[in-house]
Amino acid sequence: MRILTFSTLFPSSVRPTHGIFVETRLRELLKSGQVESRVVAPVPWFPSTAPRWGEYAKFAATPVREQRNGLDVQHPRYLLLPKVGMTSAPLTMALGARSAVQRLLDEGFDFDLIDAHYYYPDGVAAALLAQWFDRPLTITARGTDLNLIPQHRLPRRMIEWAAARAAGSIGVCAALMGVLRNWGHDPAKLHTLRNGVDLERFRPLPQAAVRTELGIGGEPLLLSVGHLIERKGHHIAIEALALLVAQRPGARLVVVGEGEERAALTALAARLGVADQVRFTGALPNTELLKWYSAADVLLLCSSREGWANVLLESMACGTPVVATDIWGTPEVVQGAAAGRLVPSRDGPAFAAAVTALLAAGVDRSATRRYAEGFGWQATTDGQLALFNDIKARTQHA
Repeated sequence: MRILTFSTLFPSSVRPTHGIFVETRLRELLKSGQVESRVVAPVPWFPSTAPRWGEYAKFAATPVREQRNGLDVQHPRYLLLPKVGMTSAPLTMALGARSAVQRLLDEGFDFDLIDAHYYYPDGVAAALLAQWFDRPLTITARGTDLNLIPQHRLPRRMIEWAAARAAGSIGVCAALMGVLRNWGHDPAKLHTLRNGVDLERFRPLPQAAVRTELGIGGEPLLLSVGHLIERKGHHIAIEALALLVAQRPGARLVVVGEGEERAALTALAARLGVADQVRFTGALPNTELLKWYSAADVLLLCSSREGWANVLLESMACGTPVVATDIWGTPEVVQGAAAGRLVPSRDGPAFAAAVTALLAAGVDRSATRRYAEGFGWQATTDGQLALFNDIKARTQHA
């Protein structure tokens, strides 16, 4: 079977960690030997590669076409217009990608279906392409595409249209498919295929040795990983640390990530008197994270919204339990004492109390690793193959 993978969430040589979870799922699928894929991963058009433009410059520097881990990846440009970009992006993205899709057909890659990731704008753009090229379509929902963006009227209407057009919708957690089910979409077309974890990349390292290598300590050592934006809740992790330090002066927090909230988070740590107990690493390559997971005693995920947070399983695969907000797909990941604790109230005191209770109960890092081993990729691969083959068979007989 031949599939066209379509998503703006895909790594490139310029942004190697961007959307790595989409690439990982695809690479695991390709290991089956039953699928060929080409990737179309659009990026917004920008005129300059000058470093002063930051992330925008990376858009301009992204190759139009490249080979990545044996995959052929095209990065067509699309217009992301100021102020109206949110509503115009699906159309401009589809128009920008149309020639790239046609190029694949001209080269002989006559794909059987389009497999899109992220419902808006990517999934809507893919639905337009599926209509133009007369191919069936699957769309994977991953989080904010269904738990946040539909708050806007026009995007929701476009998401509803794309969901009706798709031969199948996939959610990385059941809660996301619950959104489409509640909107009245056919339950037979809704599938939950969770993300797995790379158990070779994320594995326990000797905690004392890796702490020495990283030059970090802490009793306990807490970790918070993700973009420095409000909904990831790093500010709550800092508030929890301030409360824990009062009971455990050796407590420390490492914040891994970069983003718009960095200055505010730094100021918060200073205001709460824990500036010396918080370390900001900036963004790190995915391959480096296992050291920080292995060094930590507990991972905190204080998010307000998550689909299926990969950091949870990555941390557990390294033997480190988690304390996370009880929202959306997270309860599907964190089940049982070996995994960690869920926090019903998203605030510093609640997280501090959960960390204290987790540590008091005792942490068995080997049990946490064993728990993560139940989340390999094979079940997800099998689910995709079954769905794609069923769609192909139905399409051929239509």
